[in-house]
Amino acid sequence: MTKLSIVVTAFLAMGLASADAALAQQSSTSGSQQTPAASAPAKPATINQRKENQQDRIAQGVKSGQLTAGETAHLEHQEAGINKEERGMRAQDNGKLTKQDRKTLNKQQNQESRRIYRDKHNARKQ
Repeated sequence: MTKLSIVVTAFLAMGLASADAALAQQSSTSGSQQTPAASAPAKPATINQRKENQQDRIAQGVKSGQLTAGETAHLEHQEAGINKEERGMRAQDNGKLTKQDRKTLNKQQNQESRRIYRDKHNARKQ
């Protein structure tokens, strides 16, 4: 196993572990709450929800062989950069994100989402 594939596997394991924990927490709390049937329009996904969704999409691409190790490493590197920038933004405003910060992060996440799609649907296979 190459050093790159070990790093990629470690990144994926961290992402999947946090996704599993979040899913377990969500399913344990959602069982006791009743959700109103179609009472309000769906809110757009939060930054954290989008991060989790994109990690799931990357993991699915690795599992299915749609993403190569290099593509996966590049996508993970991009995700880490977005996360680092978010931490910096929060540090500047006492843990909060301004409207402009959210707009900037949303734009970056849109770009990352397109990268994930392109990499998963190109001709390269694992």
